[in-house]
Amino acid sequence: MTVLVVGNGPVGQTTALLLARWGVPSVLLDGRPARDPVGSKSICQQRDVLDIWHSVGAGAQIAAEGLTWRTARTFYQDTELFAVDLPSDGVLPPFVNLSQARTEEILDSWIARQPLIDVRWGHHVTGLEQDADGVTATCADGQVLRGSHMVLCAGARAEDLRTALGVTFDGRSFDDQFLICDIHADLPGWAHERRFYFDPPWNPGRQVLIHPCPGSAFRIDWQVVGDYAVEDDDLDGRIKAIIGDADYSVIWRSVYRFHSRVASRLRVGRVLLAGDCAHLMAPFGARGLNSGVADAENAAWKIAFTVQGKASTDLLETYHVERHAAATENLRVTGETMDFLVPRDETRRRHRVSILEQARHDPSVHPRVNSGRLSQPHPYRDSPLTYGTHPAAGLLVPEQVRAVARDGLQVVRHGDPIAEKLGVRPGEIWVIRPDAYVAAVVTSEADAESALSQF
Repeated sequence: MTVLVVGNGPVGQTTALLLARWGVPSVLLDGRPARDPVGSKSICQQRDVLDIWHSVGAGAQIAAEGLTWRTARTFYQDTELFAVDLPSDGVLPPFVNLSQARTEEILDSWIARQPLIDVRWGHHVTGLEQDADGVTATCADGQVLRGSHMVLCAGARAEDLRTALGVTFDGRSFDDQFLICDIHADLPGWAHERRFYFDPPWNPGRQVLIHPCPGSAFRIDWQVVGDYAVEDDDLDGRIKAIIGDADYSVIWRSVYRFHSRVASRLRVGRVLLAGDCAHLMAPFGARGLNSGVADAENAAWKIAFTVQGKASTDLLETYHVERHAAATENLRVTGETMDFLVPRDETRRRHRVSILEQARHDPSVHPRVNSGRLSQPHPYRDSPLTYGTHPAAGLLVPEQVRAVARDGLQVVRHGDPIAEKLGVRPGEIWVIRPDAYVAAVVTSEADAESALSQF
């Protein structure tokens, strides 16, 4: 039976493509009349996400069109504190910067080739009901659609649908806002550098972040006051304070407020919540879209196994266990960053100033300067699907074997084609999940069967 995917952003697109990869048809619904191609929005896609997109055909193109900066420079007031050069290894880059709008276009092109995906714009889902056999979605225009399951990727504003499921969206919002501006400019030497400024003279008391993007484009984020209004600002003055007299053009601008929230439940019966509908976090460290795509992969194979009779419906509960834990960890990490960027009280503010002042002359303090920690795939060590205590259990397998691992549930023994790349020792049996996570490393066939019985 068809799966309903609500929300045609990157998370919904990825969900539909992954379901199709497993042979499961979907209807991809969105309340907008068409795609909005303007604005960078989320710009950083990490290697593990590129790898997921590679499994549905789109990863190589996104990686090729994106830009990977090589140096991260961090400044305090008028002083450069330090610069970090990032290594580049592996088949895919460690990350790329590419506007969400372009990423969506590429994913759309792959969806258009997929007969198992039915895209329907102008379908604003306002209500849902579920029973023992499926989920019914009601649209604003009265249309009713039926599916075996639903993946809710409708974004942060899907409050009515969360409420209908009895789900709360707990957390906090930050007082300050952030002004985003995409510009096109020729800035020699900046094309492969990320620049982060603490308390610069041209934005005193607050921060500025500059990311390079393809085609001589740059994304600038200013931290601004809570009641900031674009129409009252000297935007030209803001930009020239950073880039000097270089010619530039504004591509897009927007204002947004950071939130730190997670849904109380990510699975309610046959409905799974994913992406911004399930969690909101500050973007420092690029954990929003990247975490949402990881949600999509986790949801897709578990729904596929369920509808195809390969597993019981109990498998769906592990989606909540694993992805809620991932969201909670991401909120913890981004919360620490925001406490450093936007101190909530005078004690925290003095602590930050002390670290930044020490960092001017003491390199040992540099790791304590928190401008965001790049996200890593969340380990599923405490998942009911993870068996045993081997250090690799619950981890994502190395990049060079993920394509093989994603062919389905894998049992790997010493001497098998991918065993050497995994590091399988004689006598070991590795059980690899369909999303390329290690479910178990055991030493007996009986334990292997016990691990497989979790699915």
